[in-house]
Amino acid sequence: MEQRPLGRTGLDVSAICLGTMTWGTQNTEAEGHAQMDYALDRGVTFWDTAEMYSVPPTAESYGSTERIIGSWFARTGKRNQVFLASKISGPGGHMAYIRDGKPRLDARNIKAAVEASLKRLQTDWIDLYQLHWPNRSVNSFGKLGYAHDQAEDFVAPEETLAALADEVKAGRIRHVGLSNETPWGLMRFVEASDRLGLPRPVSIQNPYNLLNRSFEVGLAECAHREAVGLLGYAPLAAATLTGKYLDGQVPPGSRRDVDRRKSRYDRLNAEPATKRYIALARDHGLDPAQMAIAYALSRPFMTSVIIGATSMDHLRANIAAADITLSPEVLEGIEAIHTAFPNPCP
Repeated sequence: MEQRPLGRTGLDVSAICLGTMTWGTQNTEAEGHAQMDYALDRGVTFWDTAEMYSVPPTAESYGSTERIIGSWFARTGKRNQVFLASKISGPGGHMAYIRDGKPRLDARNIKAAVEASLKRLQTDWIDLYQLHWPNRSVNSFGKLGYAHDQAEDFVAPEETLAALADEVKAGRIRHVGLSNETPWGLMRFVEASDRLGLPRPVSIQNPYNLLNRSFEVGLAECAHREAVGLLGYAPLAAATLTGKYLDGQVPPGSRRDVDRRKSRYDRLNAEPATKRYIALARDHGLDPAQMAIAYALSRPFMTSVIIGATSMDHLRANIAAADITLSPEVLEGIEAIHTAFPNPCP
């Protein structure tokens, strides 16, 4: 498995990152353990989770994925073989069961969240601790039509970074990352960390796939110039690019069946674009899902692509995509489709 630099840490992480958010809802503990066994055996040593997982988020599923990872660590004793990332939830989302129901990215919440995650994970440290989403109003998770609130009260990056610095000093976390951030947010955190000598973001976890290449518009330049590489999630656009949801299909047990919230990938032009990407893959003898993952891996700003699967067959295929190099003809075909259907699912 290819290893890639993580920011300015001097560390390398696997180009494929094991996503885990289905464990506890769509996958059982035993299935999660099997996925971890297989991934580690294939050199996937970078794993990502979050306090709010599994998905869809509920009071009952909260923390279940971290608990499953923790029981695997306890069973195998292989914690030292894994570079583990987790995330703290930001405000919003109507999750009254997270702390006081109004989580903020301040010292009190960060300390409480880290301590709870460590307990569930059965470990003494988290390698990469990420802010799951900003604690201010931004256009994330498919939201469009930005409305600015000049009076909005949010925790300043300086305060959040200072709280994270305390966790680094205590040895509970080692590096800091962002997630679902904007160019303004990324640069504010970078500037504050450089000015004050606080932990510098080493990565940004945002969506990136053939239906949503909006990262390229502003964030790609930031990623290159500031060495804050992308951890691209949803490379298959939540399985949309596999074709499983074409023509109104919602297979039993699938994400859209389990999570009845409107999918950000169920939008105008998503289906015709998906059909063309699938046809392109098949014309060149490629599996559509593997083509999509291989394309994301080929981007120069990409540190690691986060893959997830509910079946072992899909996990094997997704990891194997790391060995695929797309031909110039396939890349040209992808750009032609993107020109016809630019970012149908931002």
